[in-house]
Amino acid sequence: MNGAGPAAAGRNTGAARPVALLLPGQGSQHQRMAAGLLDTEPVFAGAMDEALTALGDPGGPAGHATGLREDWLGTPGTAVIDHVTRSQPLLFAVDYALARLVLSWGVRPVALLGHSIGEVAAAVLSGVFTLRDAAAMVHDRVTRLAQAPPGGMVAVAASRDEVAPFLTDGVAVGAVNALRQTVLAGLDAPLRAVTTALADAGFVLQHVPASTAFHSPALAAAMGGADERIAALPVGEPRIPVVSGYTARTLTPAEAKDPAFWSRQPVAPVLFWPALEALLAEGELVLVEAGPGQGLSQLARRHPAVRSGRSAVVPLLPARPGTGEQDVTAVRAAAETLRGLGAVPGTRAV
Repeated sequence: MNGAGPAAAGRNTGAARPVALLLPGQGSQHQRMAAGLLDTEPVFAGAMDEALTALGDPGGPAGHATGLREDWLGTPGTAVIDHVTRSQPLLFAVDYALARLVLSWGVRPVALLGHSIGEVAAAVLSGVFTLRDAAAMVHDRVTRLAQAPPGGMVAVAASRDEVAPFLTDGVAVGAVNALRQTVLAGLDAPLRAVTTALADAGFVLQHVPASTAFHSPALAAAMGGADERIAALPVGEPRIPVVSGYTARTLTPAEAKDPAFWSRQPVAPVLFWPALEALLAEGELVLVEAGPGQGLSQLARRHPAVRSGRSAVVPLLPARPGTGEQDVTAVRAAAETLRGLGAVPGTRAV
């Protein structure tokens, strides 16, 4: 990215204040995430139906959409929402549907930044994949990952360099979320040993809701052969720039068309903080978190560009699971905030 990148282009057109969408991934999921919007936001409801239907199409997980919907809308605690076959497709669907809702307000994002499965939702929004083809890729991915040995992820309040001496075979850096927030991923036994050692050394840790060692070499065998499935999918060039969480720069057409780029994502670390720095280096932005929770918003608020007020962060949903009424209140407040910031065409910042 350079000075003529997406944010700069948005400023020069005289359009509304430039917006970038942040699309969260594993760890942000919970039952009934955004479900309060089904009765009040027809665009969101329609997009969720579209996504769940795509996830159940022939060539995808046939007959699977009903199970996903039931697990999404069921009584909290009654479904294994953190299992890869539920968390990943439902996060993909919710991210996509919330982004569609924002677009319906007239917002035209100048960039998209997804975390983990959020990057696949970004690929649909940018035109790299159709919704149906991306859903087929998601299904193939989670089917493979469901066969991987049990594992998990742990967030550590430490830099990548600080955790490096504690890493052993079977445990790797799965994500760099901030300067001092590193996520480790690995199989159950070695991950327990590493986290015990880190806790004994005084580091603060938090388990990420996951039963799979996402973004670690432990998943390499499970993803073997995925290239062939992805190679069969038609691919377009990004119409909206996607700042990749795997390269920390704008996705190129060549990368978008490379099956290996997509198949290695469950194995490669997520470089969210470096990607965020590349995005915010373009200039002032309004960062809208289109997904459950406020995890990416909390990370983005640590960035100097946001702390100084040059850029702003607007989450769509509450920070923690709550009632449907809280979902509605949060989304309506977010829409009003975006209008006040001048991020919606026809409005002016105050």
